[in-house]
Amino acid sequence: MSTGLLQDRQRRTMTVRDGRMRAAQPMTAPANDTIDMTEARLPTRRIRLSRASIRTLLQIADLLIATSIVAAVLLWSEIGILSATVSQILPFVLIVIAATWGLRLSSAYRLLQRRAVVDHMLATAYGSGLPLALVGVITRGLYSAATFQWVVEAIFLTWIALNLTHALVVVIGRELVRAGWLSENVVIVGATPNARRLIERNADTRELNIVGIFDDRLSRAPKRLNGAPLLGKLDDLFAWERLPEIDRIVVTVTSDARDRVRDMVERLRVLPQRVVLLLDLDGFDPETESLAEIAHSPAAYVSGRPHDARRAISKRVFDVVTASIVLVLLSPVLALLALAIKLESPGPAIFRQNRHGFNNQIIKVWKFRSMRDDPDAAQRMTHQTIADDPRVTRLGRFIRQTSIDELPQLINVIKGEMSLVGPRPHAVGMTAEEQEVQNVVGVYAHRHRAKPGITGWAQINGSRGPVHTKDLVRERVRLDMEYVNRSSLWFDLYILLMTLPRLLGDTKNIR
Repeated sequence: MSTGLLQDRQRRTMTVRDGRMRAAQPMTAPANDTIDMTEARLPTRRIRLSRASIRTLLQIADLLIATSIVAAVLLWSEIGILSATVSQILPFVLIVIAATWGLRLSSAYRLLQRRAVVDHMLATAYGSGLPLALVGVITRGLYSAATFQWVVEAIFLTWIALNLTHALVVVIGRELVRAGWLSENVVIVGATPNARRLIERNADTRELNIVGIFDDRLSRAPKRLNGAPLLGKLDDLFAWERLPEIDRIVVTVTSDARDRVRDMVERLRVLPQRVVLLLDLDGFDPETESLAEIAHSPAAYVSGRPHDARRAISKRVFDVVTASIVLVLLSPVLALLALAIKLESPGPAIFRQNRHGFNNQIIKVWKFRSMRDDPDAAQRMTHQTIADDPRVTRLGRFIRQTSIDELPQLINVIKGEMSLVGPRPHAVGMTAEEQEVQNVVGVYAHRHRAKPGITGWAQINGSRGPVHTKDLVRERVRLDMEYVNRSSLWFDLYILLMTLPRLLGDTKNIR
């Protein structure tokens, strides 16, 4: 990348002042282009759960329901769970496999707003019913009448339970979508005919919460496009303090505006949000496709990658379960440590500092206080820790060197603000060589596409603690981006296993 392009990206990269996002060098719109950013249609309450996540959760629920019913019938029956042979249990296992397999084949997990409730329930009924009926027929021919009776009972209860579950999910889900609870917050870049069509097709279903439109050509663009307000130019998007609440940025331009597309994409790449290029909606079929997924083609993603619901759910479950267990097991030690910190120096035992989280949102990160009490440091970092820092207490030196001071962040993990593994959250106002770290590397914001972690790939590869030089910042970001691109549950497990030995063997880094 040329030096000029890198500098241009750095000028556009967001900085944070007093916990509020703004552009490093914001441009002022002419007086006749004045717009009202308060018109942005942002919901006051929202469940951060994608449709893909709901489908995955429903699949898990179906599996658990079918398994629970089969286990209960076996427990009540004369067969018994513990005394049953493999041959006796086999038809009951087939019930679970057949029901969940049939639901997948019948598209019962395609929870589309435009699909009639009756159509969805029919798909659920025959998708689970036909395979279950086949299991019943096979059991009748191969097993005794007594076994067949219990299998039929399990089949009937499973079929009823699955249909009731899907009916409940469909009805409640539609109401939540209409109320805006499940919709992604989306901004559109480009007041084009494609943007108009996208807004029109979203009007009935509200699968997307289209917050507003940004377009550099304010003089040509209407103040409203099918009800969606024009919020300003692209520079206003970078300067917008509520940008962290946006989930996705959709660029809607005509296919012949190549130079304009290239410029927009290049400018938007520095943001942590997923950026999607939507060229044409003419082929969109509302009967088979969802607006919430219309841009999920890998070719359409110009920044970020499609949401992996299975990966997100498995990571979240792993985080909550592991963090809860560790927090309970260590609670006596943590309580004694908090008492020791209070006795050594005045001030709270827990230090909560403003740091950058997912999508660059400001979160309060919990730590054991390891320095002299300084309330201002919780809002903004004035300078990073140095060797033999006089602000660090005696007990603080030990807990910082061993990273015990980070353990209260298990609470951040349970709250959903952090993960066990991810890029470390940097403090608001953190600088290197008198320059804010987010202005050192053009792709710095990309590290915020993953939840920050208690430990991470950078930390086990030597990038731990403060980063005083620009070269150290670049190396930290390089390792963080390597994690974001390679992230998986197995990769997280490897990083967790390597964290303790790497920390114990670290005598070089300042903490």
